Parts: sequence; C-alpha cells; structure tokens
Amino acid sequence: MKMKKKLLRLIIITLVIVSVFFILTEIAETVQKKEDGGKTFPGWLQSVLMEPYLPGLHRMNGGTESQIVGDMRNRWLLAELPVFLYDMEKEGEDTYARESDYARLLMLEGSDEDNKAIAQEDLEYDENAMHLEQGLADALLEENGMYLENQTGQESGIGEQVSGNTPQGFVPVSNKSYSYRWEDLAGYEDLVKAFYAVDSTTRAGEELLKAEKLLAADMRITGSADSPQILIYHTHSQEAFADSVPGDAATSIVGVGDFLAALLKERYGYNVMHYTESFDKESRDYAYGNSLPVIEQLLAEHPTIEVVIDLHRDAMPEDRRLVMDLQGRPTAQIMFFNGLSRTAKGPIEYLENPYLADNLAFSFQMQAACNEYYPGLARRIYLKAYRYNMHLCPKTLLIEMGAQNNTVEEMKNACEPLAHVLDLVLSGEEPKR
Repeated sequence: MKMKKKLLRLIIITLVIVSVFFILTEIAETVQKKEDGGKTFPGWLQSVLMEPYLPGLHRMNGGTESQIVGDMRNRWLLAELPVFLYDMEKEGEDTYARESDYARLLMLEGSDEDNKAIAQEDLEYDENAMHLEQGLADALLEENGMYLENQTGQESGIGEQVSGNTPQGFVPVSNKSYSYRWEDLAGYEDLVKAFYAVDSTTRAGEELLKAEKLLAADMRITGSADSPQILIYHTHSQEAFADSVPGDAATSIVGVGDFLAALLKERYGYNVMHYTESFDKESRDYAYGNSLPVIEQLLAEHPTIEVVIDLHRDAMPEDRRLVMDLQGRPTAQIMFFNGLSRTAKGPIEYLENPYLADNLAFSFQMQAACNEYYPGLARRIYLKAYRYNMHLCPKTLLIEMGAQNNTVEEMKNACEPLAHVLDLVLSGEEPKR
C-alpha cells in the first residue's frame, strides 16, 4: 500500500512539473532576456524546476529552441506520455487533428513503432489468445517440435536450397493445429481480446473490427506471375540483430527481406520485387515521409503489384527475447502492425486511408492463419494512431519480425512459416470460403 501511495505521489508530482514547465515556457517566450544574457525570473524558475526533475527536457530546452530541439522534446513526450498526442486536435466539436501538425506527426511517425503504450507481456501469444483449455496451447507447441519427424520421406521441401542460403529443414504444415469457432468471436470485446493490442494513442471500435467482415474480404492475388505481384521494402533499413555484421546489409533486416523474397519466388512461385534502398540512413525521423514518394513511384511503374510488405524488426528490453521453438528450430516471433489514421478522439483527416478496412482484413487473416497453423508464432496485432503509408495498396502489411536481440538465423527461420501463411491467404486457401 505504501509503495502504491509513493508511486501515485511521484506520478502527480511529475505531471505537475510538466504542466508548470509548459506554462512557464509560454511565459518565457513573451519575455525578453536581459541584454547581458541573464535569465528572466520565469526562465530562471523554469531551469530550477526542470534541471533536477527532468534533466533531459531541460537540456533540450536550453538556449534558443530550434525546430529540431522542439521536435525532439515533443517526440520524447509522445513516447513517455502518449496522452500529449490527444492535444494535437482542434478545439470544439471538430475532433480532427490540425493540419498544422502534419509535419510533426510525420516526424513522430518515423520512429514510434518501438514505443508501445501497452505492456509487452500483453502482446505475447498464450492460451487465452485462442480461448484454449488450460494446457492445450503448450501441447500444440510441442506438436510443432515433433512435426518434422512425422513428415519424414514426404515431399515437403526438406533440404531444399533457397538461393544464397543454407539448406532448410522447415516443413510447411498441412493440417491446422486448431480451428477457431468464429461464432464465439462475434462480439467486439471478445475479438479484441483474442487478436489485438490497441495502443492508448488510438481507438478501434466495432465499425472497424467485425470478424465476419474481416474474414469475408478477398485477399487472393488475381494477376499472373509474369510481372511483379509482391513488393517488399524497408522503411527502416538500418535495423540489425544481435549477430549482425556492421555495414553488411545481408545480416540486417534487408538480408531477411532477401530471404523472404527468395522463399516466395522459389518455393511458392510468386513474382517478388525487393526494394533495398534506405530511407533512414541519416535518421529514422521522417522515414515514412522519405519512403512515400518512392513507393508511390514503384507502384505507378509496376501496376501489377497487388501486395506491399514493409518489413521491420521490433525493439525489446534486452532481457526479453521474441523466440520460440518451431519444428526444433529457434524461430523469431512476428507481429502484424496496423495504423488506424486516428487518435483516441477521432480521425486524422489529412492522413486518410481509403484502404484501412482492407489493411485490417489482411492482417487479421494472416494472424488467424498463423494461430491455427503455427501457434505461438504471431504476437497480437498492434493498432496505433498513424498511417505508416498503408494507404497505397489494399493488401498492405507492416510486419515486425523479432527484435534487436534475435539472431539472423532466428529471423530467417521465421520467414519460412510466414511465407507459407502468406501463400495460404494469397492463394485463397485460407480463410476457407
């Protein structure tokens, strides 16, 4: 009880200090400094308050504040106190975010996927995610480890060579480990509990998340493999792993993208374009703004592309690793990520996404197939406020594979079941119609 009181007191003090800081910042901006460079009383008081309690913000706010410093301060606030995003909205009845905030939101969007306003343990897959009886999920995971032995001698792809990589021992699962009873997930709360993690910066709602509607969307590829069908790229191409070699793109998320593209081409017969240019070499800020015109141009030049995949890796505390045993192979866990183009108060009008329903259906069908065929592979679908350039194509996925403390081997091992699930959904085999 004493600990709770201390924590509550600390939170209240922090909020009061932050509030006072912003009030004083506004006051200080209207008061001219003395000619000798000394501080006015408001400026002095601001420093006294900020330096001992929020030194990071104090340093950001020192001297004449540039736009960059202001953006850094706002980014820090959004990461630590996401409620500040709520204030980027018009007053009164109009609940849309102000257009003047557009540039700043694009900057924040560039590096915010790693900032999740929900406990990381709530993103993990467990028996509650599929409403399984106690102990059944563990049994299904053990079944994955034994599957390879049961498939000995079958034409399964064992030992097949994928260009530029080591022989693979993965066996695409032919039968589901579990089948959903969709009538049990007809309610909004039940569906969210089973599939989603909703960030505090946004709001989903029943109008977006209905199992029947999400399952009904047709995600099948309609064109032939004579021209590009799937585009893979990386908004954050500099993301690396525990054993990545500095400067070697083959050991970064780009190399993982190469492997996934090779699997989709050589094992499943898709025509895949992998774009490897960097959008975040100097900074992650504005990475989505940097990638937007390039991806638009690629889609204009190759109108046959029906699927767009922005491949990332997540960031985790060093003591947590997103890894599971799949068929006796250490395999990174994955997470599908959707931007809703809306804050918790309403839509961000100038970040409109006409394909939002399709995006949500695609990630949902992928998640369902992962859960049914490879239990434990996929963490809950994460929903956040921004758009992440998912408005360019109906069949768009933003995928977080593993994290910085996974190995390259674990990442490539995750590409195997991911490619299989992609084929299940894009071929129309799943969901069953």
